[in-house]
Amino acid sequence: MELRDYIRVLRKNWLAIVVLTLVGLGAAAGYSLTRTPMYESSSTVFVSTQTAGTAAELQQGSTFTQARINTYVGVATTPIVLNPVIAELDLGVTATELARSITVVAPLSSTLIDLTVEHSDPVQAAAISNAIAASLATAVPQIEPESADGTSPVRLTRVKDAQPALAPASPNVPLNLALGVLVGLAIGIGIAVLRTVLDNRVRTPRDAEQITSAPSLGAIAYDAKAKERPLIVHADPLSPRAESFRALRTNLQFLDMGGRASFVITSSIPSEGKSSTTINLAIALADAGKKVALIDCDLRKPKVAEYLGIEGGVGLTDVLIGRVRVGDVMLPWGGRSLFVLPAGKIPPNPSELLGSKQMKTLLEVLERDFDVVLCDAPPLLPVTDAAVLGRATSGAILIASAGKVTRHQLEGAVEALHTVGAKLAGFVMSMVPTRGPDSYYNAYGYGYGGYGYVQEQPKAARGRKRKAPLATVPAAPAGLDELGFDSRRDARSAADPSN
Repeated sequence: MELRDYIRVLRKNWLAIVVLTLVGLGAAAGYSLTRTPMYESSSTVFVSTQTAGTAAELQQGSTFTQARINTYVGVATTPIVLNPVIAELDLGVTATELARSITVVAPLSSTLIDLTVEHSDPVQAAAISNAIAASLATAVPQIEPESADGTSPVRLTRVKDAQPALAPASPNVPLNLALGVLVGLAIGIGIAVLRTVLDNRVRTPRDAEQITSAPSLGAIAYDAKAKERPLIVHADPLSPRAESFRALRTNLQFLDMGGRASFVITSSIPSEGKSSTTINLAIALADAGKKVALIDCDLRKPKVAEYLGIEGGVGLTDVLIGRVRVGDVMLPWGGRSLFVLPAGKIPPNPSELLGSKQMKTLLEVLERDFDVVLCDAPPLLPVTDAAVLGRATSGAILIASAGKVTRHQLEGAVEALHTVGAKLAGFVMSMVPTRGPDSYYNAYGYGYGGYGYVQEQPKAARGRKRKAPLATVPAAPAGLDELGFDSRRDARSAADPSN
């Protein structure tokens, strides 16, 4: 992952990171506020030896003391020292329990012993520390061997008395809050990275490029109202989403397909927007002056006739079985140079029909008489129709729905095309989110739609739906006239999408 990938991960999961950071802060605050404040008080004991005072004896005594200092540190928490303290202060605890609240240390290369006591009462903490220092000073001479004159060679002197603390030593609220924030932040970032690593959905063009090894032809932004107005290029040609189809049209024209221009448009799984993409692309190409043939090759769940509002009872199936001629059922649409061949009746053998010699001949005729031929085919993974049809066309355009199709599914779709020898011309990202780090505007730079790149309508026209003017019916290609296409259709029927 590159730096921008980590930035995208943080932007994408910022809410979860913030929530977990706040949870860590809240947990630290709750822990700190529910703990009983504990106060610490320390006293210091100096350990010395009783010698005659010569330099050699002093050196020898100092060495003896440093050698024994760790022993005295251990003795400080034993019952011989603590039991007198418990009795004196009437603590009501055992020596073992009291020892848990005592910390005894001896600084390196010194003969000092620091006695620190932790207690919820600062006064009691100071009293216990002083009492332990006094008890230690009494106990050590008693257990050390006596000298020749009957006195102990070791003497402990309290050089620092413990004082009641003014502020609690624990809990350390600022430190706990800082640790809570850091722990929550670390957990949030870790979960965000883990989610990204385990996420197997295709979300960006780079993900699709790595899987398909094919160029990105464009991206279509997600539209919550897509079902209400699937033909966005016809219904709202000035919208940013319609502009994305025109960008797709431009990129398609730069593909080198060996002089051919017939494409099968398919997807990995259902509901990735392949049919609406195919139809809008066909309309955009026709608006650019191209002669476009749109064929509904989805002989299982045809949608083209429904979206375009035309009669689809007779169509491709009837042409392939020789019942009718293509010119009798291929209809002009929308007053453009766009001709539509519906699917017709659903046959029992769609794959066989699409892979037949008749289908190949039909495509050859349409490629000769049209600038572009678009075939809307079923998804690749459920059925083999699109893969079979891909061999007869110049290439396949794969629709990949952002955040819906998985890497495994996209890999399977590409493998299905390569297995039959079909060429993958490129892919189109559909349903790209309009917000967030993976958004359509951030990823593709089509942000001018948000800056009012729309033609202003007169005030009188605002709020009223404008009806598209009738256009002149384009002349049918000569090849279709030969196949029986009746070019003398009623102009109004040709221009009205409902026909």
